[in-house]
Amino acid sequence: MSDLRSSVLVTAAELAAAATDGSALVILDISDDLETAPLERPVIPGAIAVSLAADISGPATKAGGRRPLPDPAMLQENLRHWGIDADSRVVVYDNASGSQAGRAWWTLRWAGHENTRLLDGGLAAWSAAGHDTADQPVHATGGGTFSVTTGGMPVIDADEAADIARNGALLDARGKTAYEGDTDKPATGHIPGAICAGAKDALGPDGSFKSTEDLHAMYAAIGADGTQPVGVYCGSGNAASFELVGMYAAGIEAPLYVGSWSAWSADPERPVAQGPERG
Repeated sequence: MSDLRSSVLVTAAELAAAATDGSALVILDISDDLETAPLERPVIPGAIAVSLAADISGPATKAGGRRPLPDPAMLQENLRHWGIDADSRVVVYDNASGSQAGRAWWTLRWAGHENTRLLDGGLAAWSAAGHDTADQPVHATGGGTFSVTTGGMPVIDADEAADIARNGALLDARGKTAYEGDTDKPATGHIPGAICAGAKDALGPDGSFKSTEDLHAMYAAIGADGTQPVGVYCGSGNAASFELVGMYAAGIEAPLYVGSWSAWSADPERPVAQGPERG
């Protein structure tokens, strides 16, 4: 289990050591949308600022949702611009809930870059450990040679998500309020049959992931126990990706419904359940 965890997560101490051992390290600071909310906070020294919206997602569409998969050629160009090679050690982090970095982790893995890890606890964990920060990110200089090969992480579409909800465990990573919806707003709620499994439930009090054993027990208790199909979704694929970080750290693999609720709720033919029950 520990090997699985270390293949997904990196601690602040491990990242600090890697930054000085001469390894081919690339650190990506992930924000949701740098065009609408420019970066105005400290960063980890050497980090490159990345916009989830512009750099590693496709344009929003009704069918694809708010954060669709990126065009592989565009993603490859960006990865090379950030200096990423096949043997690069990539670490992603954010200064939010972890969902932005989680989506970056998932997308790079989907693109075939397996040596990508998420900083456990994000920028807060780095700062709490007493490590220095920088006022500005570094400018990417290009020179990377990584070639994108999609399919490194499994995905499902709306029909497949609905089938898992009926016949397995479809986890809703958004949290209780979004899951239950608002009776005055018909397009709120959850996919019928889905299980409420907020991504933040995987975190301990300090904002880092719970122990591998605790994660495995938590997911097994809600149906991700290896006996039935499992899938994950959220609002636009970000929180679900972060959920998957915890699941993979616990040795549980599952596909992502990329379009998630933003795509599901845009289709008037799709049923909606509200309230605390699976529906």
